[in-house]
Amino acid sequence: MELKPSKNTNITNPELLEAIANMQEDNNPDTVNRMIDCVMQAQFITPGRVSKPQNVAKNNGNGGTIMQQETQVQFQLIENQDKEKFFPAFTDQEEKKKWKPSEGKDDVVMTFDGYAQLLAEKDCNVAGFVINPFGKSVAFPRSMVESLKAQKDERAKHSGLQQQTFTAEDKVQLGDPDPDNYPIDMMASIINYLQDRNDVDRAYLKMFKREADEKPSYLVIVDFEGDKMEEIFKGISMSASPHLDGYQLSMMPFSIPFAQKAVEDIEPFYCAED
Repeated sequence: MELKPSKNTNITNPELLEAIANMQEDNNPDTVNRMIDCVMQAQFITPGRVSKPQNVAKNNGNGGTIMQQETQVQFQLIENQDKEKFFPAFTDQEEKKKWKPSEGKDDVVMTFDGYAQLLAEKDCNVAGFVINPFGKSVAFPRSMVESLKAQKDERAKHSGLQQQTFTAEDKVQLGDPDPDNYPIDMMASIINYLQDRNDVDRAYLKMFKREADEKPSYLVIVDFEGDKMEEIFKGISMSASPHLDGYQLSMMPFSIPFAQKAVEDIEPFYCAED
């Protein structure tokens, strides 16, 4: 797990804060799912002490030993009324400042997957993580983290991060989504993600099916600037995953001639504001 220590990490999560506020004001499946989507994509600040890399002896799997450098982290934990320990997950520096014991500590940048990895360790006695424990807090107990991580990994198996390419030999059928079964929730989640970026101009939705496929898949074609294709595609995939309903999702950059031809007669579902 990559750890990023800093004395003053400039992390903000306005989307997540809004989702938490909406969920606490009106708790329903939509607001809960939106909050979880944001948590899956967020970065958090967890105070701790990060030591300099040290040489550690490791078994190389062949009966020998190799030396590797490892960074040791001593996380600062918080207890609830039942004396259960949790990782505090602060969304920004203002929330972190509400906890006096965090002063002078290193900021360790964490994600949902990072907390899940720590909680899955055999000797971990931490009960979960809690977002903004001194603000509008949301607790994620270990059992909930395990369940969400398993769901996320399972979705990744079936959707994944795929960049589709086609050759002249491929027999591919392209079509439009069924208007009576249009994936409104999926599109809304993708749009929410794209609106926070300044490098995506347009995005289009098509359905495609190869000859060997049993059912069609979603194809999102993205017109973007710069070199952040993998980051953009990953964000779209994570936003869409909770709403795929058994379909696969693939993505393709608009720069490919095939993609330009595929969308020449349709309007984008997302356009950046001028």
